[in-house]
Amino acid sequence: MIHQTALIDPAATLGSNVKVGAYTVIGADVEIGDNTVIESHVVLKGPSRIGKDNHFYQFCSIGEDCQDLKYAGEPTRLEIGDGNTFRECVTVHRGTVQDNSLTRIGNNNLLMAYVHLAHDCMVGSNNIFANNASVAGHVHVGDWAILGGMSGVHQFCHVGSHSFCAAGTILLRDLPPYVMVGGKGASPHGINAEGLRRRGYSKEAILQIRRAYKVLYRSGKTTEEALRELREMAKRAPELEMLVDFIANSSRGIVR
Repeated sequence: MIHQTALIDPAATLGSNVKVGAYTVIGADVEIGDNTVIESHVVLKGPSRIGKDNHFYQFCSIGEDCQDLKYAGEPTRLEIGDGNTFRECVTVHRGTVQDNSLTRIGNNNLLMAYVHLAHDCMVGSNNIFANNASVAGHVHVGDWAILGGMSGVHQFCHVGSHSFCAAGTILLRDLPPYVMVGGKGASPHGINAEGLRRRGYSKEAILQIRRAYKVLYRSGKTTEEALRELREMAKRAPELEMLVDFIANSSRGIVR
């Protein structure tokens, strides 16, 4: 299962049934879980902990030193969960000591070709990053979010769960859960209703989220005024609690 031209450091650890393609390089202090497939010409560097059932396509660069000019060779880490797909030429960098020294990716994410995930990012599970999406340092992404092709996320922004960012959009502020944005300035364009239906949200739950969106974006209220009303709505609609917490804890301000 390991091609004869692959270079694997003796200090790397590979689980059972791991496939390693031609000319791939696996560095020291890299742990790879069972049933992971690593195609040809992939570079995996450590310290990195990679779970099981992941698939790395050709020319990925995973666990490399970050591009932050403050980085001075300090020991930092990368953690990747299970069942993720990294398509051609994806780049993922380790963290920095200016944050938690850690970049983390959860489970079952799809990173399409040429996606870049920078240092200190915290990514949940079941997200889709389309071709050439670029995520700057210290960004947090929830679960089930979609970043369209050629989109970009500014450093320190947060992307909420079940949100949708259209192709070519640049996020300079936090994107709340459930909300779709697109175009110049990342303008809001309703909620991700189709995505919610596919994930089993009831008609009533989607209706409550739609009503919350109108309070936040169509009522003319300030963010603080809308947040007070959303808190009251969340007492009767638990699916709004995530939205309320996200807005209340936003440090960059939300897309409006």
